[in-house]
Amino acid sequence: MFRSAPHTFLQRLWTQDAAVMSARVGIVLAAIMAACWHYNRLDYVMPMFLGVIASGIGDTDDGWRGRLRTVIATLVCFLVAASTVQWVFDRHWLFAGLLCAAAFALTLLSAISERYRAIAWSTLVLSVYSATGREHHGDESRWLQVGLLMAGAAAYSVLSVGWAAVFALQPVRRRIAQVYDTLGQYLWLKASMFEPVRGVDIERRRIALAHRNVDVVQALNLAKDALLRRLPPVDPRTGVPPDIGKQESRLLLAQYFIAQDVHERASSSHVGYAELTDAFYHSDVMFRCQRTLALQGSACADVAEAIRLKRDHADDGASALALDDLQGALDHLEQTQPCETAATPANRRARQLRSLRALQQNLSALDLQLASAGRPEPVSLGETLFDSTPRTLGEVFARVRGQLRLQAPVFRHAVRLALALAAAFCVLSFMHADHGYWVLLTTLFVCQPSYGATRKRVLQRVIGTFCGLIAGWAVLRLFPDLLVQAAIAVAAGMVFFAFNKTRYGFATAAVTLVVLLGNNQTSDGAALIVPRMIDTLLGALIASVAVIGILPDWRARRLRPAAALALTTAARYLQAIAAQIGAGKRDDLAYRVARRNAHDADAALSTAVSHVLQEPGLTRGGIDAGIRFLVQSHTLLNYVSALGAHRGEGGGAAGQARFGEVSEQLAAQMNRLAQALRDKDAGLLSPQAEEEALALAESLEQQEDAVASAQLALVSRQLPLLQKAVARLVQPAPGKARG
Repeated sequence: MFRSAPHTFLQRLWTQDAAVMSARVGIVLAAIMAACWHYNRLDYVMPMFLGVIASGIGDTDDGWRGRLRTVIATLVCFLVAASTVQWVFDRHWLFAGLLCAAAFALTLLSAISERYRAIAWSTLVLSVYSATGREHHGDESRWLQVGLLMAGAAAYSVLSVGWAAVFALQPVRRRIAQVYDTLGQYLWLKASMFEPVRGVDIERRRIALAHRNVDVVQALNLAKDALLRRLPPVDPRTGVPPDIGKQESRLLLAQYFIAQDVHERASSSHVGYAELTDAFYHSDVMFRCQRTLALQGSACADVAEAIRLKRDHADDGASALALDDLQGALDHLEQTQPCETAATPANRRARQLRSLRALQQNLSALDLQLASAGRPEPVSLGETLFDSTPRTLGEVFARVRGQLRLQAPVFRHAVRLALALAAAFCVLSFMHADHGYWVLLTTLFVCQPSYGATRKRVLQRVIGTFCGLIAGWAVLRLFPDLLVQAAIAVAAGMVFFAFNKTRYGFATAAVTLVVLLGNNQTSDGAALIVPRMIDTLLGALIASVAVIGILPDWRARRLRPAAALALTTAARYLQAIAAQIGAGKRDDLAYRVARRNAHDADAALSTAVSHVLQEPGLTRGGIDAGIRFLVQSHTLLNYVSALGAHRGEGGGAAGQARFGEVSEQLAAQMNRLAQALRDKDAGLLSPQAEEEALALAESLEQQEDAVASAQLALVSRQLPLLQKAVARLVQPAPGKARG
């Protein structure tokens, strides 16, 4: 059916998280502004706007029942926080002490789950908003200010719950579509590994692939959370949720499971890429592999678009044709070199061709999965998802108690944020300046858990504020009519929420415009420009000093624990695969959890390396070793993933026993390396282990009965390289991280 360009544009816009959030906020802000104009109470605009902003910041991706529970808890916290601020505001040092204590406690609570993190953060923001309003309006209307803040927050909350009830599955569709989008980008990048050119920097591309894998893992986790929050709870008698009544919910769950399997196959490696390029440089087989992967990446993007727009996915067959071409190229290679491929499994060329054949089979299976993703078979909820959120008070307390140690990142950030807010309060007290609480607000928004995130946020906040002030000054001069300014303020509020999570500098400029134009409804907005500039600079300076001087959390210290976890989870993943080799492929919960944990740990290691690279040079001790380990660790995971993709193949019970024994041996080696990292003990690294791993690899390469043998050989050959990388991490070069 023909669809007009505007209709298609609006349909695509409707599928964007930022656009939907912006629309909700715009409805509430416009209604508040219209009501205030109608009743001539323009002095109510700013406190109600701030209530909406605080509530919007605490919005979570939840089903309507979960959203309702979160809203009730958030509004109670808002009421307690705003009332407490009004009660103690005149006793400045008591107010400062309570604010710092609240910052510490609420930051610790954020370790429980994403829902608690949102409630804690928005409560802190509203506390400072309440102090700002008290400073501006004085003692006479303090309880009115509390009521207006709560009214604004409640108005957005009611709309948010209603929206979650009416459009229940829309967020799930967006999350699932995002998974396929990121998978497509991963496959496009993976295709570059098969570029038929010598001298390509494969290591740099592996690092880029590891970083791209972080996006895929995050998208999968967000999709899982979105599904969990909207699926029925587990039946305590059966241990599984009741079956879903809605067909669309079951289809989305099926598409999520398919995406997990696609990710496993997409992240698989069957042989070294440089070795393939050298071996088949004069053949077109590398180009065929590259083209197939690129087309499958495009197919992923097409599936994402179909899910997003609720359309049927029509496979154009391009990737299937590319697979036929790849199979023809492989057939030609095998026919032209019969003496090397017949009954000579130890021959290097034979192993390479066998690996290429396994790659072609993996890509064929991946293509079938992508074809089924457009029209999946609905699944039963017997296929459960693992929910890691705490269910009891004991689990909640255990998570908080786990952060009550000096080495815990959340604890360090809680102390740092509390002391930074105390320093900001001292500054504004000595300044005796109007609107001084903007110093507190800037410090609160800018002080982030890591140095790299804080530095980035400081630049975005300062530049965004200055741009917003300049834009506000221009609007005040060009559009003196208050009604026009009111409309621009509402639009700026929508822009803030549209870009708050993606382009913070732009969002800061927008919210600065909201503050200027909102205050100009009842006073001189231009008078706020200079104080806002000064307070923003002071708040940014305080946060910058705090992240360096107060329990700095230099991420180089986390490289070894992150590397150890990556090895440990890879070992468990390998053991989960070994249990299925030769016994039939099963995507049960235990296997999916082991696979997800391995990829989560790989993503955490990649993120840790990225954070270290953002920190000052003197604190980057061991970063070169960390990058080297990331390359080798991600390669190991690729080999294990390929083994998982072929886990249904094997030689029956005998093959399962043989592969199980080898897998346990390799897993023990990985755990030994992980222990060396945790204990920082180079004595656990023995040259004999390297020799044993290479000997095992040679033995496995002699076998020609299964792809599993070749993949286990690759895993075994990877262990000596990992041991060298571990040795460099255990004994890093000079330049040790301080703090």
